[in-house]
Amino acid sequence: MRILLAAIAGTGLVLGHTATPSAQEDLVPAVEEIPAGELEQTTQSVQGDLESLRGEIGLSEDRIETIRSEIEALDGDATQLGAELIAAGQRVDLADEDIRLIEERLEALFASEQSVRARLDGHDRSISNLLASLQRISAQPPPAIIVDPSDALGSARAAMLLGAVLPQLQERAETVTESLNELVALKQTALAESERLNANLTTLNEERLRIATIIEARNQGVEWLNDDLLREEAEAQALADRATSLEQLIAGLEGRIAAMTAADEATRAANSGQNVPTLDPETLRLAFADTARTEPAVPIEAARGYLSAPVAGATLTTYGAADGYGGQSKGIAISTANGATVSAPADGWVVHSGPFLNYGQIVILNAGQNYLVVLAGLDSVAVEPGAFVQMGTPIGTMGDAPNLEAGAGASGPALYIELREGGIPIDPEGWWTAQSQQQESGTS
Repeated sequence: MRILLAAIAGTGLVLGHTATPSAQEDLVPAVEEIPAGELEQTTQSVQGDLESLRGEIGLSEDRIETIRSEIEALDGDATQLGAELIAAGQRVDLADEDIRLIEERLEALFASEQSVRARLDGHDRSISNLLASLQRISAQPPPAIIVDPSDALGSARAAMLLGAVLPQLQERAETVTESLNELVALKQTALAESERLNANLTTLNEERLRIATIIEARNQGVEWLNDDLLREEAEAQALADRATSLEQLIAGLEGRIAAMTAADEATRAANSGQNVPTLDPETLRLAFADTARTEPAVPIEAARGYLSAPVAGATLTTYGAADGYGGQSKGIAISTANGATVSAPADGWVVHSGPFLNYGQIVILNAGQNYLVVLAGLDSVAVEPGAFVQMGTPIGTMGDAPNLEAGAGASGPALYIELREGGIPIDPEGWWTAQSQQQESGTS
């Protein structure tokens, strides 16, 4: 029990989020398991644990509220995120349109480049011949002043021929130059358009990545928050269940303390000769639940109607009935099975245990306040004089021989029970619980 109480005292140290509800519930003992002498200390310890636990519950509720606020805020940003996604989609559409236009311009530029190349290819031979002639002329120009007199006519003809050819060469040269310049310009334009296309593609990809990132981040954020909320709510429920268990334990402890106080007051009243107060069944149950008691839990008079019958069986003889020997029975006789266990019907000290004349083994209990309980007809006893026994404790067993004290009608083992107040036999009827009475009458 000391180990159990140490566990109770340490409950405040094991209420963290890592503990499972089942593990926490195992730390809460039954109220009846706590010794009466440690009820106050245990109650104070559990109350401290409960206050600490309530603080944790408050923190958990704050965390839950924070998470819910974050989820609501994220849901509130959904409109803004939707607007951003729409704007991003529009930019993507514009980028797609720009790419389409650039691709069309590139196609036109490529067609123009092919046309220029075709023109240049058509003039390759003539241009080559002209360039070759120009190269020879430039390398060996004809003399302008000194001319062979014998070939003056040929020189004049050559000069006239060159004069006619040079303008044509000049024109073709200019045409080729324009075509080359046009080709260079087309290539530069195509290169610029290609770079712009690549830049737009990069922007488009980045925009798409940003949109995907926004969507994923929002979805992931909501998922994480919902997971956190579920975990926190589960922990809060576990803490609430733990608090409920502690509250129930405290209520049980306080109930037991009240029951023990009422029992003590009833005992003092009985010992001083005052009227014994009536105790309710729950108070009696809690008082008798103290298994460490070394004296009667309550005055036997206060336990009227709550005492347990020592054996189960049918009533053979009632109080005051004819005993078959010309007298009246001063107690009751209950038929029993062979070897049946006999238990103490009330708390008390063993005054006598052993054989008595021809009535077999008998046990006499001092139940306090001048009350004695006599049990006769046992075959064997298991208690010694001076010992304190609690109600329900086995004190002996029955045999198989008839009990003469049970009356002339007893044909088998029977337990004879006498209840005495101040040495005078009184009727035991009404002292047993309803269940015990049913067992005695054999109707259970």
